[in-house]
Amino acid sequence: MADYQKHLEEIYQETIHLQGKGKVADYIPALAETEPTKYGITVCTLDGGLYRVGDADETFSIQSISKVFTFAMVFNAMGDKLWKRMGKEPSGTSFNSLIQLEKENGIPRNPFINAGALVCVDCLVSLTKNPLKEILSFVRKLSGNPKVNYDSVIADSERKTGFRNAALANFMKSFGNIENDVEEVLNAYFHQCSLMMSCTDLAKAFSFLANGGVNPQTGERHLTESQCKRMNALLQTCGMYDESGEFAFSTGLPGKSGVGGGIAAVLPRSLSICSWAPELNSYGNSLIGMKAMELFTTKTGISIF
Repeated sequence: MADYQKHLEEIYQETIHLQGKGKVADYIPALAETEPTKYGITVCTLDGGLYRVGDADETFSIQSISKVFTFAMVFNAMGDKLWKRMGKEPSGTSFNSLIQLEKENGIPRNPFINAGALVCVDCLVSLTKNPLKEILSFVRKLSGNPKVNYDSVIADSERKTGFRNAALANFMKSFGNIENDVEEVLNAYFHQCSLMMSCTDLAKAFSFLANGGVNPQTGERHLTESQCKRMNALLQTCGMYDESGEFAFSTGLPGKSGVGGGIAAVLPRSLSICSWAPELNSYGNSLIGMKAMELFTTKTGISIF
């Protein structure tokens, strides 16, 4: 059996020198204030093991990692009807691109680019009376942490600077692919992205995706086995923006990143892992996190391939 704690400590020491080579996201002003040298990793195994190093228990803005949770909620509720409103293919363009929406009549390529995530939130607004409450309840249940919450400062910062997301939502509204009030959808989306969680929270929250859709902490099923398989396939092909191919090539795990510097990934039937290092590479992914994930699968000899 792999000595996960030993591997994490080795990875931490072997990657710490990369600090200073990336750049903290600053297009959301509140994120620009993040301390760039923060760095943590947590591994959560399905048999209850928890292994941590560095700042693994400090909370950060999970940003686009949150798209996984809202997608799981609407996929569970709507099933394959969801695919009438979005695709399953990698985008090949930036995560907030308008270009494909014009060519493809307001249908986003996948649920993990911003346009796809906005459609997911729109579905959630239709399905629930209080989407913000439902998102929070779901994430708290998955992580086992009742203290997980939104950061109102970050949500407000995103609202004040989220012109591109507003454009995406309004553009899809013109095609009929946003059904609810655009401002209501955007408010829920900005709050979703402002969720504050730690590496440990996220590793626990992702463990249902390593366990066939069942939360190993509670035994509750959140996705069918078939849906979980498809979710992990989408994470493998679309979860890391334009660097999804590189992540699959170097790491071999389904994963999702966020511009807050987090990367969460799973090894089905085994474990979930989350890293956090705020400095990003040119693709908007954590520079240290990408290397840490690669080293983890190299040292342990595990991946889906």
